[in-house]
Amino acid sequence: MNKTKIDQIFARLAAAEPAPRTELYYTNAFTLLVAIVLSAQATDAGVNKATPALFKAADTPAKMAALGETKLKQYIKTIGLFNSKAKNIIGLSERLLTVYDGEIPHDRQALQTLPGVGGKTANVWLNCALGLPTIAVDTHVFRVANRLGLCKTTTPHATEAALEKAVPDKWKLHAHHWLILHGRYVCKARKPLCPDCLIRDLCEYPHKTIS
Repeated sequence: MNKTKIDQIFARLAAAEPAPRTELYYTNAFTLLVAIVLSAQATDAGVNKATPALFKAADTPAKMAALGETKLKQYIKTIGLFNSKAKNIIGLSERLLTVYDGEIPHDRQALQTLPGVGGKTANVWLNCALGLPTIAVDTHVFRVANRLGLCKTTTPHATEAALEKAVPDKWKLHAHHWLILHGRYVCKARKPLCPDCLIRDLCEYPHKTIS
């Protein structure tokens, strides 16, 4: 896809939603990180049902570590993979306390030393907490980017690299949020709502729906 068309795509998405933000519920930088870890292979809506009560009980690394894995599981048992996620959240809380004095590091590599924090999680946190122009690739971003023709990739890692090159710098801050929201509400997996799509004339997907 040429640069002009890419610019037009993001210009239209920006006009429709000038300041997109994560739909995850959080109260501070730490609870944001926890929410992102919980959202892996789960929906934001599902995570948001569990986290208000959890964050009322534990909104700092110290409180979360003190809560312990068993009690944490009771708060997040409705979320997929809650056993492993509970272990990771307690582990990352303890590491923040012992290695980083309870503060979340602002370095991607350091973030990825925390249990449960991979590249995508780190990118989402850096973007949402610090306002850095990172691009995080989830299933929505992967699907929408390939359908539109922004890239032709087969893995999230390759998609991230391709989007880093393709997306103009002026759109990078919000790029992954625009793609996520577009994929969540318009460019859906099973039946995209092509007739309602504001960028349908720019999209290179050959199987557009007509109703």
